[in-house]
Amino acid sequence: MADQNELGRFLKSRRARLAPEQAGIDVLTRRRVAGLRREEVAALAGISVEYYVRLEQGRASKPSDAVLDALARALGLDDVERRYLDDLARPRTGATRVPRAERPRPELVQLVAMLDRVPALVLNHRLDVLAWNQLSPLLFFDFAAAAPRERNLARFAFLDEASKDRFLDWNDVARATVGQLRLAAGRHADDEALATLLGELTMKSTVFRSLWAGRDVKQRTHGTKRFHHPLVGELPLRFENFDVCGENGQRLVTFTPEPASAAASALELLAMWTSPTAERPSEVTQES
Repeated sequence: MADQNELGRFLKSRRARLAPEQAGIDVLTRRRVAGLRREEVAALAGISVEYYVRLEQGRASKPSDAVLDALARALGLDDVERRYLDDLARPRTGATRVPRAERPRPELVQLVAMLDRVPALVLNHRLDVLAWNQLSPLLFFDFAAAAPRERNLARFAFLDEASKDRFLDWNDVARATVGQLRLAAGRHADDEALATLLGELTMKSTVFRSLWAGRDVKQRTHGTKRFHHPLVGELPLRFENFDVCGENGQRLVTFTPEPASAAASALELLAMWTSPTAERPSEVTQES
């Protein structure tokens, strides 16, 4: 799956987005293209133009930490982009292959089951849904009814028109989803299942294809996401991502409303609606 010159393409995309004025460079003549020139990036990073050109062309291997740090400063990279730069410069080939099907630990499944007042689910780095509680399908889709390979939030966002009704800020969700997948691609270069997912999204979604070409990387640890449910309307919920130590990219995601808010009341209504007396409200399902 690894692109042998993704490092060069990423560097090129970052210098193209950076205006000379942002880098403290005075522009005296009109430019035909946006962004910084190669020689300007090299000067800002304190490396030779020849070496920087070799990096962009994929002809220089294993740049040092000092060079990567200098490039990150010159291009104004944030912490997530800096880590992604390191993943591209030093791909972990042969060490990141993961099985197509993953099972969360039973203790983690039990924890999700006990979170019966808030939607909760377990994801991996591909955004596959590995476990979920009774409330979380109401925010996304019926995980139990879907085939295991279809239980994926990226496929839902880009290949299911229903996602545009569920996510009130669909464009933001789309950009964040692509950014997370690009970060995962740099970190898991040998993951064939991830390569298959990216290929499918690229072929089937023009929006995904366009956003993927932008080479933006994102890591969302917390924030607010606005859902829409046909029974209760808008549901603004705060999400938190908790990395599961030792589980190769798995994370627990919870969605909570503002206390004493309309969203809290709506979520309580949905909890009662999804918990008939014939079923246990804490019942949890995991990928088979």
